[in-house]
Amino acid sequence: MIRKVATRSVFILSAFALMETSPLPVMVQDASAQNLLQAIFGGGQRKKRQEAERKRQEELARQQALKKKPPRVRGPSYKTYRADKLVVAKLATLTDPVTTGAVQAENLDADATAQTGTLTSSVAPEPTPFALGYDALASLKLKVLPEVADALIANYSKSPKYRWVSDKGVNEQAKAIMKVLGEAELIGLPSENYQVDMPVISLDTGETNWQDLMRFEMEFSAAILTYAVDSQRGLIDPNRISGYHDFKRKSPELSNVIVRMAYSADPAATLNFYGPQGDHFKALKSEMTELMTADEKERITIADGTLLKPGTKNPELRNVVMAIRAKASEQLKTDMAFQLNTYLGNDEYTPELVELVKAFQKENNLAADGVVGKKTIRALVEDSNEVKVNKLRYAMERARWLPSKFAAKHVFINAPAYKVTYFEGHKPELEMRVVVGKRANQTNFFSDEIEKVEFNPYWGVPQSIITNEMLPKLRADPSYLDRLGYQVSYKGRSTSSSSISWGSLSSTRSIGVRQPPGPKNALGQLKILFPNKHAIYMHDTPAKKLFGRDTRAFSHGCVRLHDPQAMAAAVLGTSVDAVNAHIAPRKNKTVFVEKTIPVHVAYFTAWPNAKTGEIEYFADVYSRDKALEKAYNTTIKSRVGA
Repeated sequence: MIRKVATRSVFILSAFALMETSPLPVMVQDASAQNLLQAIFGGGQRKKRQEAERKRQEELARQQALKKKPPRVRGPSYKTYRADKLVVAKLATLTDPVTTGAVQAENLDADATAQTGTLTSSVAPEPTPFALGYDALASLKLKVLPEVADALIANYSKSPKYRWVSDKGVNEQAKAIMKVLGEAELIGLPSENYQVDMPVISLDTGETNWQDLMRFEMEFSAAILTYAVDSQRGLIDPNRISGYHDFKRKSPELSNVIVRMAYSADPAATLNFYGPQGDHFKALKSEMTELMTADEKERITIADGTLLKPGTKNPELRNVVMAIRAKASEQLKTDMAFQLNTYLGNDEYTPELVELVKAFQKENNLAADGVVGKKTIRALVEDSNEVKVNKLRYAMERARWLPSKFAAKHVFINAPAYKVTYFEGHKPELEMRVVVGKRANQTNFFSDEIEKVEFNPYWGVPQSIITNEMLPKLRADPSYLDRLGYQVSYKGRSTSSSSISWGSLSSTRSIGVRQPPGPKNALGQLKILFPNKHAIYMHDTPAKKLFGRDTRAFSHGCVRLHDPQAMAAAVLGTSVDAVNAHIAPRKNKTVFVEKTIPVHVAYFTAWPNAKTGEIEYFADVYSRDKALEKAYNTTIKSRVGA
């Protein structure tokens, strides 16, 4: 302190000495001295005032920013479905068979003359039956899918003859195929889209109306081709339903469909060849056939809004017990015989009946808490046949978006079932519960390939979470991410979250946030990657309690695994001990799978149980059945209208 005072005194004396010896006028000397004194005494105060003003302006800007609506990243949206565009098949462009036949005859005569040296007369051949019906093509306005139109023209240009009719009318092959088209509902397709009016056959006059037969020929071939297309790739383009679907639409090969069908000894089998061939589709079809030919059986109902807790009274209890008697396995009914046989139909939810309900819940993979709520009631009360048929129809449609057959080794995730299954040799080797995206952050529907497993992973926070969830907190508390241990980068350079002016950001695209490995990491100890544009993968989680719930739609879109070590061991072809050995050092590490494994992140509200093959039905958690129903009806209407 003494040293600072002494130093300042030296400066003051120097200033006065300068004034005494300076040749400048006194007024100028006074001003110079004043400025110097101001610099000595006032500089520090000015800096303090400037710093205070800067902080005040920053706080004012921050307060103003808090009042503004922050930017938001929106997820995929659902769309108004537009059906496939239909075109008028230009059948009149087919070469006139009469002209073609005459030219061929003239060429044959010319060849004969050249060989024999004798002149032969050129006589046009008699018109073929196909030629007699040719004029009908000019007025036939047949609106079909573009690929169907191309296949029709290509087939009949190459081979201009009838496949389905003769002078006696429609042949037996066509009638057999017509039966298959009429049963399209059994594979989830609308039979009305493949109906063709029979031609009028007048046997009394002895004359054949070849033009009417030509109309039937072309319309019937178009129906067969359309059925083949719809069977193989689906009636609907899923990407037009919403951004939550991601599929490359299939391109069916149609060049030989007509010929194959015309000469098939088993038309039904030949047509079915174009649809999915896996056991999963066979199970869906078998269930559909059974339901569509069965009478609606009497169903036990439980009143809407019923919530039955232990120790309470409720008249719906008798319906609950009746439903358990109807749906529980024989083993459960044997184990719970005392509870079932001693129940007298009263309304009191006793401890004995609680044990009965818990056993039923456990058998149906529900939380065994004894509380009868929505999920337990859903398991107790079956859907009506009509509801089941609709779910099967949509399941069959979605199955066409996937491969016709699944690979021997693959992973199948079904969001509505909250379940993932690992298959090897076409058999389910591992199955477990999963947590999927909540309704606002839906898990997408797509197929990909598993490439690697990352142990002790970093969590790269998606832009949607940074913008929608973190940014509002950071505007109020810029050090929020620093305190939680997240690593932040701005324009590619590492920085602290407190150093960024979050309130002035109109976008977070220049911001990167990641959480380093550790016990609090959102991805837990590992993640299983199948790189895709949706940033969806399977991973561990520290939030283990959620797996005990019946409804498990809680994530931001990724798939959380109940037993991640077991799944990692399965896809890597190793043991759980080996997986734990990768985790033990607590260092980030990536291990690639020996060969990529297909993974299907799917959405089915009806699907066969991997072990028993029986069809199970699930709630439409994302309301995608409703969206698919609208697309389905739009397409049917556009086809029938055409």
